[in-house]
Order: sequence, then C-alpha cells, then structure tokens
Amino acid sequence: MKAVNVLSLGAGVQSSTLALMAATGEVGPMPDAAIFADTESEPKSVYAWLSWLEQQLPFPVYRVSQGNLRDESLKPKSSKDGLRQYVRNVVPAFVRNPDGSKGMLLRKCTADFKIAPIKRKQRLLMREAGATSVVSWIGISTDEASRMKPSRVKYVTHRFPLIEMNMSRSKCLAWMDAHGFAQPPKSACTFCPYHSDDQWRELKLNDPDAFQDAVSFELEWNAAVSLDKRATQTRGVIYLHRSCAPLDSVDFRNAKDFGQQDLFENECEGMCGL
Repeated sequence: MKAVNVLSLGAGVQSSTLALMAATGEVGPMPDAAIFADTESEPKSVYAWLSWLEQQLPFPVYRVSQGNLRDESLKPKSSKDGLRQYVRNVVPAFVRNPDGSKGMLLRKCTADFKIAPIKRKQRLLMREAGATSVVSWIGISTDEASRMKPSRVKYVTHRFPLIEMNMSRSKCLAWMDAHGFAQPPKSACTFCPYHSDDQWRELKLNDPDAFQDAVSFELEWNAAVSLDKRATQTRGVIYLHRSCAPLDSVDFRNAKDFGQQDLFENECEGMCGL
C-alpha cells in the first residue's frame, strides 16, 4: 500500500530543524512534500525565513491558506435567519466581562486556519500520487511530548521523528548552530494571545510594526464587538494579554532591562508554531 510522506511545516524551530535534517538525510525516508498553513498574519521575519528555507529543501513546500485570519476575525457574520450580525470568535483572546470576571474565548484558529487547509492538501497529494494513505510528519520535540495526538483520520498516520531521535527544542537549536544555520524566528500570528511576556517584549523591541499590528487588532476587534452588544457572541472587553490590560499599556520589561542577570535563559516552547 503506497503512502505519501508529508511534513507539516510551521517554520518554527522544531519543524525547520526536522525539514533540514530530512534534507541532509539524517531522517528518512525523504518527505514527498512539506505543507505550510499560512494564516497570512505572521511577522515578516517568518515569511523571510520560510522563503530561505524553501531554497534549502530538495522537496516542494506548499503554502496553503484558509484566508487572512486577521481580516476574518474582524469580519461581521450574519446569523442563519439573517436578522443578527456578530463578530466571529476565532482567536482565543482574554475577556473581561461586565461583572468583572475574566475568561478566555475558545481557540478555533488552529483547527480552521491550520489543520483544515493542511488536511485538504494532504488529500490532494495522496490522490495525485495514487496513494492510499498519508504519513504526516509533525515537529514535536521531547519537551512538548504531551502535545502528541493520534490522527483522527483513518488514512492519515501521525509520525513524530524528533521524538524518535530524542530531540528536545534545545537540541534542535544546537543542531542548527552546528550546521551553520541561523535560529528561526518564532512562528506565530502577531496577535496570538498565547505569547509569553518575553515574546511580546521581543516583538515590541525587534519588530515594532508587528507589535503595532497586534495593538491595532485588539482595538479594531473591540470596536467591532461594541457596535451591538445584544447581537454579538462576546459581551465583554477583549484583550490579547492575560492581564486584561490594553496591550500597548503592558510593561514587558524583564530583569535584564533593569541590569539584573538572567540565570535561566528559558525558551518558550510555543503553542502552534512547530
């Protein structure tokens, strides 16, 4: 039974390392293709890295998209009866409710804008190859093994090569450095609420345009929601930072900014930027 090997490429540290290891023959068989699910809302640095990475790989990289996540999140939707309009809740933002309580919206962006377009492309590649199944390579490392999940689709089998090779995120970075490759940028939408304070700080300092885009997104979303509270699914105020404070008012300075030594140098493992 013929299977196609397809690498899910998030263009972050782990999946980039996996793709380059496959290119150098350190993990096999050679993938038939890689798929990058583009939310059209990543920082420019991610797209620049992806363009470079595509030139290093001996297999094709397909960019697929469900549309622009930023635009779709702000676009008003109509109810089935056409009598109401509401803002679609896709991004898992934090919410301060009218009674003062805090909550978080459900995360739908990964399923709608990442998984769905990847699955469509996998089916197409399978049909074009005359195969009967897909082996989906996923760049999960040992320090995030809890994220490993079996496929819910009968013809797709998930494979975790970094786990097989006992590769942690730090080992991935060490492998990249040993082979003379630069460290990939953090792969995540500019306005992702799962950013840690260090990630927000990095974005604000090194990519001010991307940070400002997140600030604008927060303001535009609240403006859209406030048009008609009775007709929206979200009745509170939306925030991208867990403190439920406006993003441009949050102090992201850390110990280094105050002249203190950082004894840990922790790296964030991310949520969906594989």
